[in-house]
Amino acid sequence: MMSGSDAGARHPAGAAASDLHLARVIRAESARIVAALTRWIGSLDLAEEAVAEAIEEAVLQWRTRGVPPNPGGWLTQAARHNALDRLRREKRYREKLDTLREVTPAPARADDEPDERLPLLFGCCHPALSPNSQLSLTLRAICGLTTAQIARATLTPESTVAQRIVRAKRKIGTAGIPLRIPEESERAARVDIVLTVISVMYSEAHLVAGGDATADRDLADDALWLARVVAHDLPREAEAQGLLALLLFHRAREGARAVDGELILLADQDRARWDRSLIAEAQTVLKRAAALRRPGRWQLHAAIAACHSDTHDGSPTDWLQVLTLYNMLLAYDRSPVVRLNRAVALAEVDGPQRGLDDVDVLEQDLAGYHLWHAVRARLLRNLGRSDQALTEDLRALELTANDAERRLLRARVER
Repeated sequence: MMSGSDAGARHPAGAAASDLHLARVIRAESARIVAALTRWIGSLDLAEEAVAEAIEEAVLQWRTRGVPPNPGGWLTQAARHNALDRLRREKRYREKLDTLREVTPAPARADDEPDERLPLLFGCCHPALSPNSQLSLTLRAICGLTTAQIARATLTPESTVAQRIVRAKRKIGTAGIPLRIPEESERAARVDIVLTVISVMYSEAHLVAGGDATADRDLADDALWLARVVAHDLPREAEAQGLLALLLFHRAREGARAVDGELILLADQDRARWDRSLIAEAQTVLKRAAALRRPGRWQLHAAIAACHSDTHDGSPTDWLQVLTLYNMLLAYDRSPVVRLNRAVALAEVDGPQRGLDDVDVLEQDLAGYHLWHAVRARLLRNLGRSDQALTEDLRALELTANDAERRLLRARVER
C-alpha cells in the first residue's frame, strides 16, 4: 500500500476542497490508470479493484494531509502497489511482477493520439455484454463510481449492480474480449452502443428517485466528459459529434430547468438562464457533424434540441420543423419514447386529438411510464375531458419517484 512518505510533499487544503479535487482527479485519471494496468497485467478485474482501493486510500489520506502536488501520479503508484499485493497472493505471479514493478505514469499523449480510455470504454460496451452490464461496468471502470453510487444513479439494488459488474468483468476475462477500438468496418454498431451508454448516463443524472429537480452534476459531468472524449478522438464519427451536441444543448438549459430544486418545464423556462456559450458550442458541433454527411439518430435528436434552443428571444418553437425531424428520426429510432415525443409535436401541429390517437397506440409499451400518463393527461385536458385528464395525472403521480415531478403533478391535480 502507499505510505505517506511515498507521496511526496503536501500542501494544506480543507476537507471539502480535497474531496472536490479528488472527484476531478478521479474523472480525469482513474480510467487512464485502469486502462494502463489492464494492458500491463492482462486483467481488467484486478486493475479495476486496485484502482478502486487507491481511490479509497486517497479519500482517507487527502482529507487529513491535503491533495498531493501530482495526484494522478499518486493514484498510479498506489494502484500499482495494490496490484502487486494482489498478485503476491496468486500462485503464478512472478512472471508478472517484473513488468509491473516498472510501471510508471504514462507520458502525456500527443494531440493526434487516441485517448487510452477509449479502448477500455469500447471493451466495457462490447455487444457480448448485456446493456445493463455495459452501463454498470462503464460507470465503475471509466468513471470510478462506487457500487452504491451506481445503484443510486440507475435505481437498481446495490447487490444487483455488484453482480452485473462481477459477471461482466469475468466474461471479459474468460471470453477474451479485447479492450481496443474496433476496426472501422465493425465500428458503427459499437459506436452506437458506446453513445447509448453515455446518453443513459446523462439521463440517469436527472430526476433521481427521492430527490428534487437538481441533477447529479458529477454523473452528468462524467457523461458530458465521455462524449467529449469520443467526439475528439473519433472526429470522423458523425454520430459521436451528434451526441456531444445533444448533451451540450441539454446542459445549456440546466440553469433554467431546475430552480431552487423545482422542475421547470421547457415552455416555462426563463431563457435568460440558458447558457448561450454552450448553445453556440452545440450548434458548432452539430454543423461539424452535418458536414460529414452521415446522418443518424443522435444528430437528429440534437437537431430537435436545437429547434427548442433557437427560441431564446421569446419566439415560439417551430413545431412543424420539430415534427419533420421526428418523422426523419423514426427511420433510425422507433422506440416508444421517441414515438411519444413525436406525438407531442404532432399535437402542436395538427391538434390534440391527432396527438392523443398516436399516444393511445403506445399504451401496451408505456402504460407503466409516468410521462405517458402525463402527456395523455395534457392532451385530454386540451380536449375538454377534464375528468379523464385527472385520472391520468393521478396515475402519473403514482408512478414517479422523483419529488420535484411529484410536486409538479400534485399541483396539476389540485388545480
